[in-house]
Amino acid sequence: MNKVMLIGNVGKDPEVRYVDRNMPVASFPLATTEKGYKLQNGTEVPDRTEWHNIIMFKNLAEIVERYVHKGDKLYIEGKIRSRSYEDRNGMRRYVTEIYADQMEMLTPRSQSTAEEPKQEAPF
Repeated sequence: MNKVMLIGNVGKDPEVRYVDRNMPVASFPLATTEKGYKLQNGTEVPDRTEWHNIIMFKNLAEIVERYVHKGDKLYIEGKIRSRSYEDRNGMRRYVTEIYADQMEMLTPRSQSTAEEPKQEAPF
């Protein structure tokens, strides 16, 4: 089973581009943080932040384009995917991405801009 569940903060405003037949594709970084702690011997373990590349398609991408901004807290469910490519210098690069199929907006919104809190992507 390939299932990822994340709660984190959006690192920058989503970028949306349109591909085949004007299908929207959104991408943005999401930061998740594990809180630090103190060991019994007094050693402090600092917070650990991980950055995830989130990819959304179709209606989720449209919702993200309209309502999600840098700093917003989101719950994301999806699949983890890895790919490789060659950069401009001919170096092989590897990327791991989360292909989201569900999203819940956790940042409070005013009534006038409220969107349905949970959305699923129709694949």
